[in-house]
Amino acid sequence: MDETLGTALRRWRDRLSPLDVGRPSRPGRRAVGLRREELAELAGLSVDYVVRLEQGRATNPSAQVVASLARALQLEPVERDHAYRLAGLLPPQEGTISTHVPPGVQRMLARLGEFPVGVFSADWTLLSWTPAWTVLLGDPGGLAPAERNLVRAVFAAGSGGFTAWPVLPEGDALNPALVADLRAALVHYPRDRQLSDLVAELRSTSAEFARLWEEGGVGAHVSARKTVVHPQVGEVICDCDVLTVPGCDVRLVVYTVAAGSADAEKLEFLRVTGGVSADGSSSSGPGLFSAP
Repeated sequence: MDETLGTALRRWRDRLSPLDVGRPSRPGRRAVGLRREELAELAGLSVDYVVRLEQGRATNPSAQVVASLARALQLEPVERDHAYRLAGLLPPQEGTISTHVPPGVQRMLARLGEFPVGVFSADWTLLSWTPAWTVLLGDPGGLAPAERNLVRAVFAAGSGGFTAWPVLPEGDALNPALVADLRAALVHYPRDRQLSDLVAELRSTSAEFARLWEEGGVGAHVSARKTVVHPQVGEVICDCDVLTVPGCDVRLVVYTVAAGSADAEKLEFLRVTGGVSADGSSSSGPGLFSAP
């Protein structure tokens, strides 16, 4: 029988352990690998749509959907390209920004649940995040990919951008660093239309971005100290470090606090409670999440 996208999705889903995606493997669990419900949540899709994909009743998934499924299923690059072809799509081309998060990075993130970590593509679009990210910074799951672009959000809405509450950087180095980093990305990915459109958009809509762009700085956004103004615990002062992974152009943005500090107590409170307030509202989401 010829392979279809549906049969491939089932095979890839069956080989993943719940532990690989940051979920407990409880005694008595009958499912081999991930359940459809778990894959749907990880990929930011409805369960019904995943069922229809696996049964071959949904035959024209978008490139965003395939990319999201590839991340959620922790596919290797050759497998990701195979998924695109099974969906009748061209795999990402050389000279364009990849939204693929390597399986090793995803497994590492699944084991870093206590740390707020976000994974960004080369154009600073948030791809994946840990549960601790949602309780510290708010849940970006309801945002479209364009709304999860840090550079667009910062220059449109001020530092912090798409976070649910203010994130105040120390000093004024963030904005120039982001512009310089984007300039370097434009050289690395000359065929990426989305990136060039982003630069053109910001040059026309943000006077600050246009000024910084004309200054011609080139560099990378690395580390900074930031203050998160959280509605439940007040100010949380964090070190924000940007880590790069050799062999792929994704950036891990990691928030940490000094051990034994009042900030550590606040972050631990948020992590343990899941960000649930007295009225029962929550800022967290279960498990590592990868959105389309």
